[in-house]
Amino acid sequence: MEGKGANWDREIARLAERQHGIVTLSQLYRLGLGEEAVRGRVRKGRLHRVYRGVYAVGHLALSTEGRWMAAVLACGRTKRDLYGHAPGTIIALWGAALSHRSAACHWGLLNTGDGPVDISVPGDGGRRSRDGIRLHRSLTLLPASVTLRSGIPVTSPKRTIADLRRVSSGKRRQISPWELRRAIRQASVLGLPLGDDAGDDRTRSDLERDFLLLCNRHRLPMPEVNVRIGSHVVDFLWRDQMLIVETDGYRYHRGRVAFEDDRARGLALRALGFEVLPLADRQINVEPERIARVLRARLAHFRSHAPETRQAAP
Repeated sequence: MEGKGANWDREIARLAERQHGIVTLSQLYRLGLGEEAVRGRVRKGRLHRVYRGVYAVGHLALSTEGRWMAAVLACGRTKRDLYGHAPGTIIALWGAALSHRSAACHWGLLNTGDGPVDISVPGDGGRRSRDGIRLHRSLTLLPASVTLRSGIPVTSPKRTIADLRRVSSGKRRQISPWELRRAIRQASVLGLPLGDDAGDDRTRSDLERDFLLLCNRHRLPMPEVNVRIGSHVVDFLWRDQMLIVETDGYRYHRGRVAFEDDRARGLALRALGFEVLPLADRQINVEPERIARVLRARLAHFRSHAPETRQAAP
């Protein structure tokens, strides 16, 4: 009996290694353990309950990937063999996938946080929500929408961005517009395929809208938008005050070449006598009062250069 228990423990460890330290009750049963064998390992601290029917092996100090895997296993339905080699699509085999903000974090599009884990399941009913999990039921979670990354079922980059768009506005907003823009930018930087969604990126017009709303809300003089100055098109211009605001927009984090191009652009504009104020889209969304104070002070400080500006910026 002792030898059999040792064999079970080796198999449990082998399975947990493939699943970021997580196993399910149904998997333990399929290994041959009975209810008493499982309860005994829980009492001895070899198994730790994370969700109903989902256990961490050895300890509860889960990695981020372990948290994600536990949530997928808690919401999914197991149609795989013990080690995931059964035929079929990923969503059909696992029954759930990491999605929305959590998927964006897994793809490296957003920073990982401590909030609930986003999980999508096919269909419009069935599984109930659990503590620490934000469950999304979807009738459009197709096989092509789900893949494996580090052994974790996750929505594809294209589907992830589409999901983020759906929760970036309205009463149930779960992600801010600047975070959505950041995720799209980062997907482009990483070369992740977005398909047609890449063409839907309204980064530039969104930033223009947000910045102009900031100016209006704080009663600042309204700037001109997308003005050509020599060979450059600037985002926002106060012509008489020779002041330019450049938002990071889609150019942000395109790499070293873009970084150097933007610096050369700034020097060229300054050589013409313009003051250039660069703003990140996160600042526009998070620090509007501070930006308004800075702009108000600079607009009041710069004396008018209207004739020279009109010559430089036809």
